[in-house]
Amino acid sequence: MMLRSIRYVLTVAELKNFTRAAEVLHVSQPALSQQIRQLENDLGGALFDRSGRAISLTEFGRVYIEHARQALAHLDAGKRALHEVRDLTRGLLRLAYTPTFAEYLIGPALRGFREAHPAIALDVSERPLEDIEGGLERDELDLGIGFTDVRSDEIEVRPLFAEHMALLVATRHPLARRRAEVSANQLAAMPLALLSPDFVVRRFADAYFRAHQLIPRVMLQANSVGTVLKLVKDGTLATLLPSAVLREHRGLVTLPVVPALPQRTVALLKRRHASSTLAANAFADVLLGLIAQEGLGKA
Repeated sequence: MMLRSIRYVLTVAELKNFTRAAEVLHVSQPALSQQIRQLENDLGGALFDRSGRAISLTEFGRVYIEHARQALAHLDAGKRALHEVRDLTRGLLRLAYTPTFAEYLIGPALRGFREAHPAIALDVSERPLEDIEGGLERDELDLGIGFTDVRSDEIEVRPLFAEHMALLVATRHPLARRRAEVSANQLAAMPLALLSPDFVVRRFADAYFRAHQLIPRVMLQANSVGTVLKLVKDGTLATLLPSAVLREHRGLVTLPVVPALPQRTVALLKRRHASSTLAANAFADVLLGLIAQEGLGKA
């Protein structure tokens, strides 16, 4: 009864209307109102201000509803765990990853996981690292694939491999057959296609140029790794992306750069002190096996 009342309260708070909430919940409005009145009596205070045209939470209600949401989140987590107890015959894996992994890591990892555990549903999203951290903290995600330089102390970091940044050009680029190393000055003078500044890989590239007091010749920037790669393959532009991208994309070569481009450590992320679901553990095993098999992170 208490659980039902909490769901009623959350629905009314979201819709700010008893009639619409009753329709969504498939109950009569009098029954909904009575249930909430009973809860308010039990709690000793009004949760909603009913005096105006629109329904709004009272100060008492705002305090209560935050704890109610957390309680339901914990109960929903318990339901997900119960669905997975029978040898992963049911369950859900909620996974997010930063964009560059879509070009070489996520596809093989998901294929391997689906082959091993076809009954597990997948909710997969591509997000900036900061959004992955927030999703893990709010228990919206089970796992994230990002980097070790997370900002939140609430995130547990499991280093996986070193991802090497590389200078990539098309095989028909004028410098594709170059054997000599490209200096930082020469790199800055090359026409470049780079990801937008909000991408982690772009921030690493910008930090490299700042460290050498250089201003790169950025002719194009895009918020899609696929778009950048297409333009590099089609023209005379170069780009800075993880060298592992070559595993999934033909028609590209790497050029040696000196001083060496930076590298960053790829990591598996989860909420600290949270119980790992069986699906999350199974995916971690598949991912680690893939990394070992493919030799990812090796220079």
